[in-house]
Amino acid sequence: MFQRKRSGRTLIAALLAASSAVALLAAPAAAQTQPADNSRLDVIIITANQREENIQDVPVSAASLPQDQIEAIFSSGEDVLALAARVPALYAESSNGRVAPRFYIRGLGNTDFDLAASQPVSIIMDDVVMENVVLKSTPIFDVDRVEVYRGPQGTLFGRNTTAGIVRFTSVKPSEDFDARAQASAGSFGSLTFDGAVGGAIAPGINARAAVLFQHRDDWINNTLTTGDDDIGGYDEFAGRLQVALEPIENLDVLLNMHVRKLEGTSAIFRANAITTGTNGLNANYERDTVSFNQGGGNRQAYTGWGTSANVSYDFGDMRLTSITAYEGTEGSGRGDIDGGVAGTGPGFIPFDADTQDSIDDLDQVTQEVRLASDTGGPLSWQVGAYYFDSEFTVTTVGPSGFPPPATLTHGNQAWAVFGQASYDVTEQFSVTGGLRYTEDEKDLTVLGATANNRNISDDHVSWDLSGMYALTPDVSVYARVAEGFRGPTIQGRDVAFFAPPSLANSETVLSWEAGVKSFIGDGLRLNAALFTYEVSDIQLTAVGGSGNTVQLLNADSGKATGLEVDAEWSPMDNLVFTGGVSWVDTEISDSGLAVGICAQCTVTDPTRVVSGSRRALIDGNPFPNAPETIANFTARYSMPYDASSEFFAYTDWAYQGATNLFLYESVEFNTDDQFEGGLKLGWTRLDGSLEIAAFARNITDENNIKGAIDFNNNTVFVNDPRVVGLSVKFAN
Repeated sequence: MFQRKRSGRTLIAALLAASSAVALLAAPAAAQTQPADNSRLDVIIITANQREENIQDVPVSAASLPQDQIEAIFSSGEDVLALAARVPALYAESSNGRVAPRFYIRGLGNTDFDLAASQPVSIIMDDVVMENVVLKSTPIFDVDRVEVYRGPQGTLFGRNTTAGIVRFTSVKPSEDFDARAQASAGSFGSLTFDGAVGGAIAPGINARAAVLFQHRDDWINNTLTTGDDDIGGYDEFAGRLQVALEPIENLDVLLNMHVRKLEGTSAIFRANAITTGTNGLNANYERDTVSFNQGGGNRQAYTGWGTSANVSYDFGDMRLTSITAYEGTEGSGRGDIDGGVAGTGPGFIPFDADTQDSIDDLDQVTQEVRLASDTGGPLSWQVGAYYFDSEFTVTTVGPSGFPPPATLTHGNQAWAVFGQASYDVTEQFSVTGGLRYTEDEKDLTVLGATANNRNISDDHVSWDLSGMYALTPDVSVYARVAEGFRGPTIQGRDVAFFAPPSLANSETVLSWEAGVKSFIGDGLRLNAALFTYEVSDIQLTAVGGSGNTVQLLNADSGKATGLEVDAEWSPMDNLVFTGGVSWVDTEISDSGLAVGICAQCTVTDPTRVVSGSRRALIDGNPFPNAPETIANFTARYSMPYDASSEFFAYTDWAYQGATNLFLYESVEFNTDDQFEGGLKLGWTRLDGSLEIAAFARNITDENNIKGAIDFNNNTVFVNDPRVVGLSVKFAN
């Protein structure tokens, strides 16, 4: 604990020194009267204010993944978790296989593994919020942009954005014919196909169809069954059809229909893979071998479907936009949770655990209406309203008899009105402010146990205010203060274990941020931000411990301070580097809050006995799953082959620093110094019509602990193995 804090101070000192050096480098640029030539760098467009803007002109800390990186990290069949640590301050993990990911921005997230969990990071897919954790795992394909907005975004986005937003935008239909396909094959029988075709189909009607297929063979041997390859594989299919209409002048309609089907493997848990008193993998761990006597093959299967209509009308000086959307999903997953066999091992396992969770009939309906100015003058504004309605059923059952089935129906209704305005005070200085009023209500109905039914609600006004000043055409500084809101939450999983549901009050966050956005010399874009925030009544989830509970709770507050830097540098036409680093110091503040602990690990927190159980006092601990440091790096170098083609090499790396996995601190459940890298070597035509490449993901075959289960034994789950393969890409 103390050692990590010393290393954090050393790191922040180094980062501040680097920032000072950047300021010195930027000083000559500030003296220039003409902008530098940055033609080698692409303009990065983001939509943090619900309109397309250059990232250099928006007063918010944001990042956008370049297309090369998107294609590389998903080339081996990765799911959305591959985005973890790919931009500063963004992390993701899951104990539910390829569904129900948990996202964290600037350290703020939620470790709750239940299918009804509420998350403070919003996932926006084609302008539609994906609220439920299963919807957040929607496959990523045929994307135009992946954007990350750091910090609360509570004015224009209304579903639990106290931490930030990850936004995906698909390639839209156009009247120009466009066809593309990318296929790859690699280790473990990994196959991926991502293709799309689009163009005009009639005057005023454009369409685009896209599909994704991902496959991996079973590659993990279960020693307790016959055969060699029993689990670990998956088949993922997703499709999307978009139709763009212009029935009359100034009226644009975009229809979106999409489906998803997954058959695969739940998370693979590894029993006693950590030796008590240490925090590294031991000899019980073998990547391609497990000993499961339960779990029914650890299978999971999910289907999803949805549709949306984005309708806008241009009045000339104003634009009216309406977005109506429906999302549905259902499915289940089962797992050998203890990761071995009670009494047999590996290691000491006191009891077997076999659990199946399913989500049925999820129906999410959203409606948003915005009216925005479109005059090009010094004042721009937008006002709107938002409605959200969701209902679904979650069933938890132990197929071996414990726990008995528990079926709960969750409902959530919310509505909001909002407004935002920006004003250019001078040519150099602009201000932006916004307000949003939200009402949020949740209810829980328990089949056969009406005494456990719950209903909670709250309302709140969120706001933000920012200012941006252009020192020169190349260097701008900004400051932003924002307040966000996450509504109250119900957690009913403990009903299956004969306990009442737990409730958490609403949390609010007040965030302060200051940054610089700059071009330095020719070919270097460097953006940096310093931030601090405090979450009042922070919602936390106490998961596991010797009492085997999943309990919502509120701490008095949670505090964080940090720094993030994003850079892109093209020193010559055929060489491009991108990189970034974030550091965040998070701290739970509640002197009396105590949580359950593991029975077999080395807890370093002070403890006390509560109702006969020993619990850890967590005041001063870091947020769970909040990496202290995240760093990422990419490089692409090309060498001409002839006038129309080139050879290229592309590499990308991500680093995750010290991370505490639970609310309490122990020797075993802290990780540090994890990294993964990828490499792609190939030949491509300059017009992008053909690319042939060899690739490797997790090229050094790192074995990284990504999470743990502490209620039974030192059980962990790990990252994907190295995958090596070939890919081909075609485009018209």
